[in-house]
Amino acid sequence: MGLDPAAIREAVARLARAPARPGPSRPGDPLAQPGEAPLSREPGPVPSAPEPDEERLADALRRAEAVLFASAEPIDAASLAGALPPGVEAGDVLMRLKAQYRDRGVQLVEVAGKWRFQTAADLAFLFEETREQPRALSRAALETLAIIAYCQPATRAEIEDVRGVAVSRGTLDVLMEAGWVKPRGRRRAPGRPVTYGTTEAFLIHFGLDSLDALPGREDLRAAGLLAADLPRDFDIAGPPRDPQTGERLEELPLEEPEFQTDFMAGADDRP
Repeated sequence: MGLDPAAIREAVARLARAPARPGPSRPGDPLAQPGEAPLSREPGPVPSAPEPDEERLADALRRAEAVLFASAEPIDAASLAGALPPGVEAGDVLMRLKAQYRDRGVQLVEVAGKWRFQTAADLAFLFEETREQPRALSRAALETLAIIAYCQPATRAEIEDVRGVAVSRGTLDVLMEAGWVKPRGRRRAPGRPVTYGTTEAFLIHFGLDSLDALPGREDLRAAGLLAADLPRDFDIAGPPRDPQTGERLEELPLEEPEFQTDFMAGADDRP
């Protein structure tokens, strides 16, 4: 029995009206449905390394800042990495520090592939006239300074009594020009001699919080600056103290107000 042409046409028409079934396609597949992206054989993106936690990153920034600040020479990222906690990239830390210091007076800059802190270029005019001329103090000046520091307020005669030799005016001038010693007033004694004491600049230069921080006998002995066979009654002179409270006197009352005179006054101006 032959096939009915009308039945064949009806079957073909039904197939044409039926919805297409979606299925996997391959690149270049002619049967890919319209709007359907062909399947890719390329691997997907590799997940990036996790970001370090805030606490670890903050620690890394502090470490890098300290190392860069203390280094006399520029440091490369590889050398800096050894000082950082694990899991933190040195390059990332450097970029973060550079951003933090971008608008500061001190900036983190890269030179010859290495990193260092330096003053901002636009502030160079502040240092054009800065010149420091180091001056080595003579032995006489150092001894005089030490006596004044421990025995202040001290007169020239008192300094000479401790040193055993005369103190030249030039020695005191050098100490006053350095800003470490200044006249304190006049002692109420015959001749009303000028007394000398140290300044705040003296404390700053020698890293002292106050005169109480001056090294004592045991400190000097430990440093090898005192002989081992000192007399039993030997003691290090110190600033004057209140006999009742034992507290150091910031200013020794040198004269009654009616006797006070300007230490810079000339001989003709003195009463």
